[in-house]
Amino acid sequence: MVKLKVDGMTCAHCKAAVEKAIKEVLGVEDVEVSLDDGFAVVRGSAEPKELVEAVKEAGYEAKVEA
Repeated sequence: MVKLKVDGMTCAHCKAAVEKAIKEVLGVEDVEVSLDDGFAVVRGSAEPKELVEAVKEAGYEAKVEA
């Protein structure tokens, strides 16, 4: 499981865009994005740096939370 802090999400459309971007990363089995908390929890075997890159390509900032 990887937890990402996502900055820049302000609405349901933002949340959906982040979810879609993460789901397209190879190895992602499930993703839960919380608009209120600004976090994404990703399950699967995807590389954390690829998840961060996918979120950035969607137009948002992300970093892996410890």
